[in-house]
Amino acid sequence: MTRQKERVCIIGSGNWGSSVAKIIGENVQKHADMFEPIVNQWVFEEQYQGRPLTEVINTTHENPKYLPGIRLADTIHAEPDLIKACQDCTVLVFVLPHQFVRGVCDDLAGSIKPSVKAISLVKGLEIKPDRITLFSEEIGRRLQIDQVAALSGANIADEVARENFCESTIGSRSEAAGQLFYHLFDTPYFRVNVIPDYVGVELCGALKNVVAMAAGISDGLDYGSNTKAALIRLGLMEMRKFGQTFFGGVEDATFFESCGVADLITTCSGGRNRKVAEAFARTGKPIDVLEKELLNGQKLQGSLTAVEIHHFLAPRGMTKEFPLFDTVYRIIYEGAPLDTVVKL
Repeated sequence: MTRQKERVCIIGSGNWGSSVAKIIGENVQKHADMFEPIVNQWVFEEQYQGRPLTEVINTTHENPKYLPGIRLADTIHAEPDLIKACQDCTVLVFVLPHQFVRGVCDDLAGSIKPSVKAISLVKGLEIKPDRITLFSEEIGRRLQIDQVAALSGANIADEVARENFCESTIGSRSEAAGQLFYHLFDTPYFRVNVIPDYVGVELCGALKNVVAMAAGISDGLDYGSNTKAALIRLGLMEMRKFGQTFFGGVEDATFFESCGVADLITTCSGGRNRKVAEAFARTGKPIDVLEKELLNGQKLQGSLTAVEIHHFLAPRGMTKEFPLFDTVYRIIYEGAPLDTVVKL
């Protein structure tokens, strides 16, 4: 019996989304028995040098705005219409800033079949004062689909696109879906490990951004490597405590995967959250101003997650139980002295 091939759509086209498109475009050809060759990528339409960005991508096979100099497979098709991009697709790859996920899912609601499989590469949490929702769960709930996995790891997009060796972690409740996503993402330079603890994978991907803000503030104060190492260790402990306090099933072993300590080290060394936080410490400019100046249209995750965590912990009287998370919030939003970052 002939196996039905999967049709993939990538939702998102920023720096990370474009790097992911490079991987997926290569792997659907490598595993032609599993996947249809054409991969739609939903691109938020904007102008690039006087032309629609989707037109530029489809004619040059490159996203020069967010990933210049990196060629994408000819089978990647940029599509500005979200519904059209996802039409007849059986696999959805969500790779966009977490503040846009709800709106995208609401736009898609009713047009996605219950059998569709999805994976979230979104590094964030849906945090409200009364609850915390994982984006894999939020995507599943809003689209009424059951199989939603998560991918996170020590993956700076530009380095992945240049094929520098790295690892990543997929968390999947379903072993079969996990293997499908393994074949969609694993390459000799982007090594993937599949584990069942999807909760831990997503928590690490979100919380490490707050720790990276602390590391960036430390860099802006020229405190050096010893201080940054201490903040990374303290941050890892708070990440673990947060996960096990509010999600009891999170496994200790997950924090030793690429999505855990490796991603934390990478983000505190070279990620956008560290970069903007360092500039915040050096210039005193507001975070939102620096985001626009430094990130070329990309969105910052750590500062928003810090706010959301504060609004969750404060009503429970628990902010002091997570001193590093609390300190990042107070420095950025309440004007606490910068050196508070080392007075935990």
